[in-house]
Order: sequence, then C-alpha cells, then structure tokens
Amino acid sequence: MSRWGLTIPLTGLALAEHRELVAELSGLGYTDAWSAETNGTDAFTPLALASQWGPELRLGPAIVPVYTRGPALLAQHAATLADLAPGRFVLGIGTSSDTIVQRWNGIAFDEPYKRVRDTLRFLRKALAGEKVKEEYDTFAVKGFKLDNVPAAAPPIVLAALRPGMLRLAAREADGAITNWLAPKDVRTVRGVLGDGPELIARLFVCPTADAAEARAIGRWMIAAYMTVPVYRAFHEWLGRGEALRPMNEAWAAGDRKKALEVIPDEVVDDLIVHGSPEACRARVREYVDSGLTTPVLAVVPGGGLSPVEAVRALAPNAD
Repeated sequence: MSRWGLTIPLTGLALAEHRELVAELSGLGYTDAWSAETNGTDAFTPLALASQWGPELRLGPAIVPVYTRGPALLAQHAATLADLAPGRFVLGIGTSSDTIVQRWNGIAFDEPYKRVRDTLRFLRKALAGEKVKEEYDTFAVKGFKLDNVPAAAPPIVLAALRPGMLRLAAREADGAITNWLAPKDVRTVRGVLGDGPELIARLFVCPTADAAEARAIGRWMIAAYMTVPVYRAFHEWLGRGEALRPMNEAWAAGDRKKALEVIPDEVVDDLIVHGSPEACRARVREYVDSGLTTPVLAVVPGGGLSPVEAVRALAPNAD
C-alpha cells in the first residue's frame, strides 16, 4: 500500500506531547498526517508542528472550511504550510457544516457549492503568485497578491460527499476527501469521481475486540454526525436513508436515548472499523482494494490501549 495516514492530534494526547510520536510515524509505515477543524485544535497549527517533527510526512488539513477564513487569509495559511513542508503539503478545503459555520461562527451557510468552487478558483490564482482582482459569485477580491509565493503551489483537494461536489473535484481540483463510509461505498464515490483523482477518506478506527464496546462508542459518534443535514443527505445517497430514519426521527423529537438504541448494528459495523488491531488493518485494506487512495485513520479510544499504543498497533508495519 502506498499511503497510510493518521489524524492528528490524537484524542487524549495534548498537542505539545505529540513530538516523539510524530517523529516515529514514518518508521511505523505512516506516510501522511492530516488534521481537522471542528471544535478542538485549528487545522493549521498541528501541521506546522508536524512539518518540523516529521520531515518525511505528507501533511494536509481535512478539512478547512471555506467560510470561516477570508479567501486571502486562507491563501496565506496555505502558503505558509507549503513553505514549511515543500512538496509535502496538500490543502483540503470544503463547506464544513451549517453547525460549525452558522451556529458556532455566526456566518451564513449560503450557496456552499458555489463558495467552494469560487474559493478553489481564487486559491489557484493566489497560490500561483497572481494578483487577484475578481468578482466571484460568493465574494469579491480586490487586488490581493501573496508576498511569499510557494515555490510550488500545493495540490488542492475538496471535501465531497455527493455527486455535485465530487464532479467539481474531478474537474477542477486534485482529488477529493470523504469520510463516514464503508468499503462498498468507495465504489459509489468512485463512480462519480472517476478512477484518476486521489480519493482520501478519514476512517474511524476503534482497536478493540469487544464489539459491544466499539458499537456503544460508534453509536454516539454516528448520532452526532448523521443527524447533521450534510451527512444525512450523504447517507441517503449511499442508500442508508431507511436504516437511519428511526434515529433521525428520535433525534428530531429530542429523544437522544432512543436515537442511539435504534441505530442498527450493521450500520455501526459498516462505518466504524473495529476489532483487533490485525482485523482493523485488514479492514482498512478493504477500503484500498475498493478504490481508496489514502486512508486516514482517526483513532477512537478503545481496547484499553493508550493513544500512542493504538497508533503503533494499527501501523502498516505492525504486520
């Protein structure tokens, strides 16, 4: 397998305590470190640190919302990381969700497809060193030019959960990022994206042989995500609408306990990688065999392993 990524920072380990582990990753067989941006660390700071701690790793945010930074500031962030990790930085952008953008940041979640498209087109010009003066559909930029242009503009990949965004990624970006899917779903995504572009997916991995433990954790995670409109629509497209309908109805009625109870085991087993570390590694390879280019493991605490122990146990070189 050519790529095997890890989500940083790890749950339960302070960012400042990652230095030794990040330095160890490439020796364990990890090729990539990908951050995220929800309500924990920002997307760029962990990558800035990792660029110095793990000089062999490819780095990227999966993803940075296109709404919560102005276009020029987003270009500056990307240029800085591209300078810190020359040839090793990939910029992942996307809409994020209405919860993060509108409810938490007070920014209107308007025209998400157009906003991503416009941001992508702006970033292409800005990161190539052009002076940008342009009226886009969702914003205008009046004379911005980077002072520190990257020697090589970083690839840009798009968070894409449904056909419209996947087609945009295939046409204008360098790949797509997705998550919360089963190996069989990779083929559905590839059917729209095509076979050429890189496809990256964050996989939630709970290394425990106790299926009840993994399913209990997985139910909480699934309820938190799948009730968000963008993910609900994604799984309706993938064919899980009926299986998740009881959960969504209970959640909408305010009955959180019932919402968790009615999530079928089969859905949890589809969307959460769990089992012994050996079984988890085998499951990740099923995704790759189905067409995933870059699996990015998000380690879910379980099995009595510390975060660092889990990363070592799940490494491709552990075989």
